[in-house]
Amino acid sequence: MLGLVAAPAPAAAAPPRGRCGAAAPSEKAGRVALAVPAAATLSLVLWSSPANAGILSGFSGLESRPGPDMPRLEFLEKWNAENQKKYAEFDNRFKNSKVLQDLLEKSKKNKEKNERMIQDKYCLRGAEWGVGDCSTEGMSDQEGEDFISELKKRTGAE
Repeated sequence: MLGLVAAPAPAAAAPPRGRCGAAAPSEKAGRVALAVPAAATLSLVLWSSPANAGILSGFSGLESRPGPDMPRLEFLEKWNAENQKKYAEFDNRFKNSKVLQDLLEKSKKNKEKNERMIQDKYCLRGAEWGVGDCSTEGMSDQEGEDFISELKKRTGAE
């Protein structure tokens, strides 16, 4: 880096500058010639060695130490216990409510219905393509058409 020195500009006349005040090409080349090796050296210095944590490496930190015992306030503990009982009662009342039971039953029926619709849709696709368990191969043309039309009615594709 010390051996790279840009040649001085000719002393005869200052080079003309553009509208933006940009340096002449010879000045730019000299700056670039100095900047590239400097950047390369700096990157090697910064990234050549791994980072060390120093003397505190392996120290478990303050988070691992138990904190001091906080004073126990009786009225807060009593209030917290009452709230916990109240919340448990609300949870039980909600879990046993008629509305929730109806919604769970509807959800179960919808799940079964949707699974059946998806199976019928894939069965229809397999019958139309002639592949899979629902293939119409081996059926007469009339039986195959009836089977496919029944699947279309089930899936609502008709």
